[in-house]
Amino acid sequence: MFNSLLLTNLASSAEETIETFAEAVNVENLNPGAFEKFFKELPDKLVPLLFKAAVAIVILVVMWQVIRLISNIIEKSLEKTKLETATSKFLAKLVKVGLEIVLLFTIAAAFGMDTASIVALLGSAGVAIGLAVQGTLSNFAGGILILIAKPFRAGDYIVVNGSGIEGTVVEIALINSKLLTGDGRKVIVPNGNLASTIITNNTGNTMRILDTMVGISYGADIDKAREVALKVLDGNAYISDKYDKKVFVDELGDSSVVLRVRGWVKPSEYLLAKWSMNEEIKKAFDKEGVEIPFPQVDVHMKN
Repeated sequence: MFNSLLLTNLASSAEETIETFAEAVNVENLNPGAFEKFFKELPDKLVPLLFKAAVAIVILVVMWQVIRLISNIIEKSLEKTKLETATSKFLAKLVKVGLEIVLLFTIAAAFGMDTASIVALLGSAGVAIGLAVQGTLSNFAGGILILIAKPFRAGDYIVVNGSGIEGTVVEIALINSKLLTGDGRKVIVPNGNLASTIITNNTGNTMRILDTMVGISYGADIDKAREVALKVLDGNAYISDKYDKKVFVDELGDSSVVLRVRGWVKPSEYLLAKWSMNEEIKKAFDKEGVEIPFPQVDVHMKN
């Protein structure tokens, strides 16, 4: 837009020169001296204009390269910090765009353009564009909030509450984030949704509790079942030995006594630990004769 305004200014100056020529060749003023006067004044008007244009082009090219250099330096400096890659790239780009706008306004002012009118025009265009793409802008703002607040990072396993979406974050962009589910599907979630809903970050700590629920019959020996379950906990490769392992009665259900078998695992190994615990407890209870009952209903008949 600024380049077109610059060309418009040059065209305006050329138009003034043409008007001068038109006045000079007017039928009423047509005389040999008019042509001589026009060509004498032409260098005085054209040369300064061309000189200004040449200087502006040189300044524009040089400063454009300087701005690009500054942007690269800022980006590399930010990459050495703990900021996310997407955040550092965005901040560097923001600085670059800001400096480019300042440069173009400076050149426009040097040519005598009314910068206030340009600002008003850009503001009106910005409002119109904002109304047209408000959904995208909402996602963009959400992306900025996520990159700054960091409720989750790439590699975290998150659950988007109320949506049924969960998985490992593989990428955080400015408009959306990409998740990889446990069964290998890639899910793309708009950042506006992620910024405005409750997120459960299962990788928020270095360790995570794994609760395995198992029901035993009311006639089973609870102490024996607890002993067997603790042996399974001790033998499982994913359960940490640095934290307490517990087995306790969680609920007295309709058809069974529900035991909660608790241990601590690494968040990245949670699913593997869950699957292996379910299988090992079933095998251990079958081997030791601890009954896992089916749902049942007692029917009493009266004569």
